[in-house]
Amino acid sequence: MNARRPSKNPAARQSARTTPASPDDRAAANDVTIRAVRRADLDAVIALDAQATGIEKRDYWRALYRRYGEAAAAERQFLVAVSGKAVVGYVIGEVRDWEFGSPPCGWVFAINVAPALRQSGTGSRLLEAVCAGFRATGTSTVRTMLARDDTLILSFFRSQGMTAGPFIPLEMSLVD
Repeated sequence: MNARRPSKNPAARQSARTTPASPDDRAAANDVTIRAVRRADLDAVIALDAQATGIEKRDYWRALYRRYGEAAAAERQFLVAVSGKAVVGYVIGEVRDWEFGSPPCGWVFAINVAPALRQSGTGSRLLEAVCAGFRATGTSTVRTMLARDDTLILSFFRSQGMTAGPFIPLEMSLVD
């Protein structure tokens, strides 16, 4: 569950860097609303992700929409941040229970905000909204996992009060 993978594409990585929000961007952030994703939002979500990662993953996002948008339930959330008619961010998460012996907890596995609105509070509002949904199910903990070299998203989550959790990710290659 990666919150967001850093791009291998240097141009995409450069455009995804956080820059302080301008006064116009901060004003636009005040007009941002958070709501459940709609089918019509999917192209904008795919474009935001492609801008951040350098890879357009249309099939991946369609599958996520089917699971978390169309089949939304209290335990599954796919939310978007909208300014005017434009989707400017998204968050996806779900409550999972007893994986790795963990009692039920919320997992955030995708969050992204348009570069122009970073540092405007939009990401914080998205995270707050998904966490409110987790709390509504009786969940008291939220977790995520991210690439250790993705300092942008690591800084964001730490600024929100997230710290290292009780689990250690391990992996091994399945390719010779």
